[in-house]
Amino acid sequence: MDSSLLALKTPAELAVELGDRLRTLRLGRNWTRRTLASRAGVTEASLKRFERTGKASLELLLEVALALDRLDELDGLFHPVQARSMAELEEQASLHARKRGRR
Repeated sequence: MDSSLLALKTPAELAVELGDRLRTLRLGRNWTRRTLASRAGVTEASLKRFERTGKASLELLLEVALALDRLDELDGLFHPVQARSMAELEEQASLHARKRGRR
């Protein structure tokens, strides 16, 4: 999906959309909630809540992604932005040395 379209969604809207996508993917495999919950090692109730409301723990999201062989899709999150100039590279190098944020 285009990242500019994601910027138009709130976190809550995106969460609900992820729950919908999960349900679609699960049903596309002809799996019941019980089947996916068992394969992921999560409760059916937690899975149901995620599919209906988008509310889930990070652990549940990762376990479900693993069970669906989609964990690699989450691997791209939170990587540092690639530097485009020497100044940006030097700035990134100085940030890595910091242990705490500024007040």
